[in-house]
Amino acid sequence: MAAPVTRVCPRVWKLCSSSFFRNTPFPNRAHFHLSVICNNGLLVSLNKRGVLKDCFPEGAGQVQLPLLLQSGSQTVYCGFDPTADSLHAGNLLAIIGLLHFRNAGHNVIALIGGATAQIGDPSGKTREREALHADVVKQNESGIRESLHRIFANHELYYCSDPKKLGTISVLNNAKWYKGWNVVAFLSDIGRHFRMGTMLSRHSVQSRLKSAEGMSFTEFSYQLFQAYDFYNLHQLYNCKIQLGGRDQLGNLMTGHEFIQKKTNEEVYGLTTPLITTSMGDKLGKSAGNAVWLNRERTSPFELYQYFLRQPDSSMESYLRLFTFLPVPEVDKVMEVHLQDPGKRTAQKRLAAEVTKLVHGKDGLESAKRCTNTLYHSDLKALEEMSDVELQELFREAPFLELLLEPGTTVLDACRHIQAIPDGPRGYHMVRDGGVWINHQRTDNPEQVLIPGNHILANGITLIRVGKKNFYILKWLNL
Repeated sequence: MAAPVTRVCPRVWKLCSSSFFRNTPFPNRAHFHLSVICNNGLLVSLNKRGVLKDCFPEGAGQVQLPLLLQSGSQTVYCGFDPTADSLHAGNLLAIIGLLHFRNAGHNVIALIGGATAQIGDPSGKTREREALHADVVKQNESGIRESLHRIFANHELYYCSDPKKLGTISVLNNAKWYKGWNVVAFLSDIGRHFRMGTMLSRHSVQSRLKSAEGMSFTEFSYQLFQAYDFYNLHQLYNCKIQLGGRDQLGNLMTGHEFIQKKTNEEVYGLTTPLITTSMGDKLGKSAGNAVWLNRERTSPFELYQYFLRQPDSSMESYLRLFTFLPVPEVDKVMEVHLQDPGKRTAQKRLAAEVTKLVHGKDGLESAKRCTNTLYHSDLKALEEMSDVELQELFREAPFLELLLEPGTTVLDACRHIQAIPDGPRGYHMVRDGGVWINHQRTDNPEQVLIPGNHILANGITLIRVGKKNFYILKWLNL
């Protein structure tokens, strides 16, 4: 057991780590020491990587929770409300947290909030979310379920040395257990275990109550529903650990208190850090800066480029957070990167690892082809691209299908797709070098299109007018 400590925070303290103790001005620091349990195992590994931020209740990360995890396979859950038809990069760290637990042999539950999405979580929100129709929630649920299954499958395929040692995966929907409740019965049976003073003290509630818009009772009740989710999973699956973003800490506390009142059993909450932009904004759909995990929203190329563009200052922490590379390998990548930061070795490794986790090897290869096509003018990569990849890469570009007639010239093709004005002005744009075909500048309007040069083996001609105006032609009769 750890030695008695002086309490500095009434409710929550960080998971034990040497850096935490070094950097926090505790009184009577000599009373602190790391237990043998805390110096090894999954929790310390995750804390070193930065995946875990807080542990609840107070002190549990030092003794009780490590003992529980060492006693056998446990069940860990994390909730995802289907307020959009895809998860985003802000959710990815929580998914990775679940995967680390699964990799250690623990069972994980990804809970889709089909019911709670219609309530609306106020955590981290400055205003109330628009109400979602049940049909929209159901459609969103389908997209999120696909994301989760894909990422879980990619992790097992690419990042697990022995799948037999993995814990189980369950993807559930909390709408299932709310169907049997009516509002009077729910408030009578569940609501009586919650105290207004405690609920009002939550940061997510306080910040909203002080705002001009205030808070509706619907949002205020959200913490009851998340607490009941935890309780129900505890009853049905013996789930004793809830994982969530740091903004979920208040909801985790509420669930812990409710379960203790109902069962007198101990459960635990763990939080992951919130991922923010360089401006300090939370990364997510509410902030309007989401990088989505479904291909229809954000292509593998766009996901790859997002992580490729991250600054050097984020590299070491992001490699630890978003990849499954062992920490010594992260250190080695950073050592190589610092020798020549201009090569962006760390960014390339990070982007590749994240894209492979989210979209698999095929998605990573697609991202690389798109990168080579757009930024390196690689004709071979352009020739190997599918129609889907071309439309993802050039999302704003018209995609047109044309019949190739004998003698079709550069000028004819440009006019067919209305890439240049009619008349002399368009002719002069081509003659003056304002048009590129398959990354090569052309200045001969009368040049007949030649297969293998102007028309690639995949039947594609990529036309660019000026710096940014792209047009994709698919020739149908080759």
